[in-house]
Amino acid sequence: MLANIANTFANCFKIPELKSRIFFTLMVLAICRVLAWVPVPGLDGASLRAFFEANANQMDNSLLGMYSLFTGGALQNCAVGALGIMPYITATIIIQLLTAVIPTLSKLAREEGGRAKIVQYGRYLTVLLCLGHGTLMTLSWEHPGEVFKGFAGTLVLDPGWWYRIQTVLILTTGTLLLMWLGEQITERGIGNGISLVITIGIVADLPLAFQELHRMFWRPVGPREFHFFHAIALLLLLVAVVAGVVAMTQAQRKIPVQYAQRAVGRKVYAGGSSFMPLRVNYAGVMPIIFAQAILMFPQMIFLRIGELADIPFFRSIGVQLGSGHFLYYALYSAMILFFSYFWVATQFNEIQIADDLKKYGGYIPGVRPGQATSDFLHRSMSRITLAGAIFLTVIAIIPNLMAEIFEINFRVSQFFGGTSMLITVGVMLDTMRQMESHLLMRHYDGFLKKGRIKGRF
Repeated sequence: MLANIANTFANCFKIPELKSRIFFTLMVLAICRVLAWVPVPGLDGASLRAFFEANANQMDNSLLGMYSLFTGGALQNCAVGALGIMPYITATIIIQLLTAVIPTLSKLAREEGGRAKIVQYGRYLTVLLCLGHGTLMTLSWEHPGEVFKGFAGTLVLDPGWWYRIQTVLILTTGTLLLMWLGEQITERGIGNGISLVITIGIVADLPLAFQELHRMFWRPVGPREFHFFHAIALLLLLVAVVAGVVAMTQAQRKIPVQYAQRAVGRKVYAGGSSFMPLRVNYAGVMPIIFAQAILMFPQMIFLRIGELADIPFFRSIGVQLGSGHFLYYALYSAMILFFSYFWVATQFNEIQIADDLKKYGGYIPGVRPGQATSDFLHRSMSRITLAGAIFLTVIAIIPNLMAEIFEINFRVSQFFGGTSMLITVGVMLDTMRQMESHLLMRHYDGFLKKGRIKGRF
């Protein structure tokens, strides 16, 4: 198996077009990593980075830690790319949700050239979000102790309006540059550019994770906390999680579709059979991101009210909403289930699909066209979404349980589940599919013996 994969990678560099696309992608990703290290003028990024390293386990398992992960460490470096690609992702999600609920945008998405206009709207919204988010980040760097609890140093060397205007423009430019680089990868490289920009930021944390693993098993002084059997257990868990994520990412239910013979004018179109793939994990990683982001705010609000008003009840609720408590896990799981169905409800339009099937003479065997087909698709999607949501819930809480129960550093445990694993595996599979398409067109073997990465179910 390993020899086959190595031979496939070697074949990738025998195709000139694919070779140039791979090198272009690697070059652009290297530029993205540079943006995560070049500091914004007038900021002392070294002190904030030292603070993050000194409080790694506390900071990593928090909203700031999650954001720093998606920016590839640019936040803690006070770098040009500190906003990361997240404003563009947020803008894209907002536009997608608005497209599902606003008839004008929904109609525009189905028109010729309408998709390009919607993408353009997403870019405009990205600029607005960058200006707003950049302003908040600029002001927070002026008062770091209120945002980064326990930080006693100074980040801004020369505060003032010039610093604020300059920093907001630099941060906005950094995000727009990352967005443009991601689009260049999609057009001239290999894989989805925006997803690869996020993935390279996550993978950049691997060296620090290996350092923590080294400290776990080969401590320079004192007794070892973990031994050989723990290493075997971690390895088996990693293999199981990766296999489960790969299987669930590709899992789909194939709904058979039959097309009747039809005549349009003088042309007669022959009938045939096909299938409609319904993805089990239709929402991808979005429910986990929504749940993590939203659940952080009630915790901060209750803790803040408890501190200011000196009310133990609110302070207790804020503590219970933190990682490691039953209330946190219960709400976290419920929110993942809710957002899984919410995403399917807004993005999967079974009524439109049923109308399109009826329009082109297609039908599901045993199901009447029209409303009956729509109801059948709704029931089918609801059932498989439940399986996907339960899987997401299990994957999401694995890193937290490893950090809380087994006291494994979160920098290590984050690669055993959660958003890091789902994004990385999903992007790698998508990139491999594109590489395989180039190989198969030139009659080379793909990454699997049968020549293609298949879906399951």
